[in-house]
Amino acid sequence: MEVTQNAALKGGEFIIKPTNAQDVFTPADFTEEQNYMYQTCLDFLAAEVHPILERIDNHEEGLMRSLMEKAGRLGLFGVSVPEQFGGLDMDFPTSLRVTEGVGGGHSFPVAFAAHTGIALLPILYFGNDEQKAKYLPGLTNGELMGAYCLTEPGSGSDALSAKTKAVLNAEGTHYVLNGQKMWITNAGFADVFIVFAQVDGDKFTGFIVEKNTPGLSLGNEEHKMGIRGSSTRQVFFSDALVPKENVLGEIGKGHLIAFNVLNIGRIKLAAACLGGAKAAATQSVKYANERVQFKLPISKFGAIRFKIAQQAIRLYAVESAIYRAGSDIYRMEQQLMAEGKSANEALLGAAREFAVECAILKVEGSEVLDYVVDEGVQIYGGYGFSADYPMDRAYRDSRINRIFEGTNEINRLLAVDMILKKGLKGEIDLMGPAMAVQQELLSIPSLSQEEETGLFSKEFKTIANLKKAILMVAGTAVQKYAATLAKEQELLMNIADMAIKVYTAESVLLRVEKEAAAKGAEAMSVQADMARVYLTDTIDTLEKAGKDAIGSMTEGDEQRLLTMGLKRFTKAELLNVRDARRRIAAVVIEANEYAF
Repeated sequence: MEVTQNAALKGGEFIIKPTNAQDVFTPADFTEEQNYMYQTCLDFLAAEVHPILERIDNHEEGLMRSLMEKAGRLGLFGVSVPEQFGGLDMDFPTSLRVTEGVGGGHSFPVAFAAHTGIALLPILYFGNDEQKAKYLPGLTNGELMGAYCLTEPGSGSDALSAKTKAVLNAEGTHYVLNGQKMWITNAGFADVFIVFAQVDGDKFTGFIVEKNTPGLSLGNEEHKMGIRGSSTRQVFFSDALVPKENVLGEIGKGHLIAFNVLNIGRIKLAAACLGGAKAAATQSVKYANERVQFKLPISKFGAIRFKIAQQAIRLYAVESAIYRAGSDIYRMEQQLMAEGKSANEALLGAAREFAVECAILKVEGSEVLDYVVDEGVQIYGGYGFSADYPMDRAYRDSRINRIFEGTNEINRLLAVDMILKKGLKGEIDLMGPAMAVQQELLSIPSLSQEEETGLFSKEFKTIANLKKAILMVAGTAVQKYAATLAKEQELLMNIADMAIKVYTAESVLLRVEKEAAAKGAEAMSVQADMARVYLTDTIDTLEKAGKDAIGSMTEGDEQRLLTMGLKRFTKAELLNVRDARRRIAAVVIEANEYAF
């Protein structure tokens, strides 16, 4: 993948700086090879997964493992793995594209993502040479399957409070593990477990544990609301003997493994949700075109067209944001490698730099999928509630994604916390822009009209003002609560919702502007409709979140001043969203599939 050598923004810096449309990566920039990998995934699902979804959900013995082995033989596990271990050594956006490609496979992408992400990557990034040589070839070609053991009955979001213990034996040859892990994906057929335990009671450490380790045992398969075809079991350790050479990384540095891999996992989960949402949106419009009521296909009715359009709008917007961030991560990775970092250090450093965006996309991606399948059920009507139709499975399978990879509540809190910490450390200049906004609040609004040029000149001015609204609310919150701000979770949620929507809205505007420059504005007119409707919805979100935040932390004159500022910063021309959505829906209905 070719990346222009521009100066990419730092992670979280989107809140204070604009981005040039020509500097962003969009799906139109995918290479022939990247599109081939994507199509390979779609073909695999069509041939191997979709015809046997019921068998998969029924946990037919050995079935999921056999599907995984086929995917391994196709090379789908090795996208990010160096050639020396049997991988394809492809770039990060390609790995996102592959993850999106398998995303419409219901339970299958859960097993796929757990194996290729949180099970394989810890060894790739933190394993020593011997560990890589021993495990990576098998994990890459599908001969070995992996699982990741972090969550415990008493520690979910608070992962570092894990109680599983590891004690070096008297001979100094093995660590003795005792404890319990739960909700472990792939546990039923995994050969290799990445396990986190406390060494000497307080040194959070990673281990590579093989399935035949004495003292390792499994619970029964969990009965789950959705993703029923994925293997989910408890894993127990009772004096399990793990060779000392299977310590992963450094003693007491397990948090570096867990958190760095989760950064990558979050944006990949967003990509998988994107793939699932595209599949559900296509099923929705196909049914709407087939279902006749009052002598007309229901796709002729405005209420249904609204749903079809809104599915497409939210899909297109989050796709724009996912590949914008993925490219930023890749660009930063290349920069770090040019500075002398190893390939592994560079990617981890790049993902860490854009951890804010990864958290944002995990939230938006999972909530877009939930929206699409929920409206899909509604479009199907009574049949949507029937297990004989596809929306039943899609609806149930979607729900876990708002819990996976850190709950959406945790990711909202993390996103704001990481941005504020970057500002406090001086990594990004939040103080200067925040002070400028404070000064602007006290000034008389300018009535001068600048000459407007460009497809989205008005819209980008609106984005700039929405960012001021975020700075105004966040700056006030920091002043009010200082060191106790972390306790004000409702307020942080308000700020997070503002940031998530602005990042996504800006991303879709940048994508359309860039592609319109190449194809012409007329060719991108419906995509421009999508960008403008999404921005209109974003303004509404910011106005509501901003009001809630201002009302919860101010009163009197200060509240009136901030409310006036919010009104100023969220002001925009009214858009005829009805006609815009009709134009969008018409394209999807005519194509009989998600068409963008």
